[in-house]
Amino acid sequence: MIAMTTMPPVAEIGRGPWPSAAWFGPGGEATLAGIPLVRLAERFGTPAYVLDETDVRLRCRAYRAALPKAEIAYAAKAFLCRAMADWVRSEGLSLDVCSGGELAVALSVGFPAERIIFHGNAKTPRELQAAVTGGVGRIVVDNIGEINRLAALVPFGRRQKVLVRVVPDIAAGAHAAVRTGREDQQFGLSIATGAAGEAVARVLAQPSLELAGLHCHLGSQITDAAPYEAAARVMVEQMARIRETHGVMLAELDLGGGHGIAYLQGERGLDLVDYAGRLTAAVEERCAGLGLRAPRLVVEPGRAISGPAGLTLYRVISVKKALNHTYVAVDGGMSDNPRHALYGSRYEVRVVGRRHQGGMRTMTVVGHHCETGDTIADDVPLPADVHPGDVIAVAATGAYHHSMASTYNLTGRPPVVAVGPDGARLLVRREEAGDLMGRDVGF
Repeated sequence: MIAMTTMPPVAEIGRGPWPSAAWFGPGGEATLAGIPLVRLAERFGTPAYVLDETDVRLRCRAYRAALPKAEIAYAAKAFLCRAMADWVRSEGLSLDVCSGGELAVALSVGFPAERIIFHGNAKTPRELQAAVTGGVGRIVVDNIGEINRLAALVPFGRRQKVLVRVVPDIAAGAHAAVRTGREDQQFGLSIATGAAGEAVARVLAQPSLELAGLHCHLGSQITDAAPYEAAARVMVEQMARIRETHGVMLAELDLGGGHGIAYLQGERGLDLVDYAGRLTAAVEERCAGLGLRAPRLVVEPGRAISGPAGLTLYRVISVKKALNHTYVAVDGGMSDNPRHALYGSRYEVRVVGRRHQGGMRTMTVVGHHCETGDTIADDVPLPADVHPGDVIAVAATGAYHHSMASTYNLTGRPPVVAVGPDGARLLVRREEAGDLMGRDVGF
């Protein structure tokens, strides 16, 4: 574990797409935490995810500094392994999980169960049982049917805290596929149809359940604080309605995550200090106007903590000049980075480790899978003399890359490597052919 005794200012954390400790020299040199990226590629192979532990920890601390009275729950779906769960635990954050697997990883490292929030719009009976048995702090109710199922699982004499997920009907998010705060999608309970109010009443009627508060989540990759302010006002108004209807003052308001980051130079992610100030003010002002005691805020950043702390290393396999494009094919692709195929995401890409000649040219970086859509980065500037064997680094891949990776074409998933003041170490090993065949028991 890395010991850090001082809290650096939020401004010291990198706001661009690369980890704070990444350095690029004029002769093609590239290091992360002082370690040459080509050395990491040689030692651990390619493709490989590389995560800056110090950067992760600084981002955890930045959230705690910006929102000192709030509970910060890291969204595990962005990236989780046992080391990441341990880092988050040691930095004093809570953890938001959305599957039995994520819960198992968290508990395996001794993550305090009372600091775990369990999400999911379709939790299985097995997952609900694991959450109750494991003693998780709060379970987010996302459909009316699970209220009775959950209540039946709680042992006699215990009460399980729950949050009811409400749809605030606010559009936010970088892509239609990740906008979850509007009506007519599968997450949350509608205010307009009365489902949210019915869920609240049913929870309050269950002696084994305790309604701790309300929850909402607007979407993902949001870079403006305004939607969060609007959602806060809607949610506080719902809390006031619950007080008027049921005489209950709710103690918690979880406004979810979805905080955006920069993927390209010149882009800006969500300004944490601005977001924290505006969100806190919106909640306090609306509560004051409605005569409510301000609830404890909970926020759930995931990508904003792990995303910029990570990069992916590839090795060039071929360079092919077509009629209108030059394609640089690498030894990874959509199995380790599906975000371009899913959302049309764009990335900052660099060839690292040597001096280049001939200027820059626009090229497209593609993968090795049998898919026309297997693209990592469209129309990016790369050295004109890029050739097979070169190492390519792709920025901001610490979130939704390892967690969304697949074994398409029976390609094993890459390893996860951590770097820090103590050097580099393996967190998750590479998936080999033997691992894939070990699951195949039908022969």
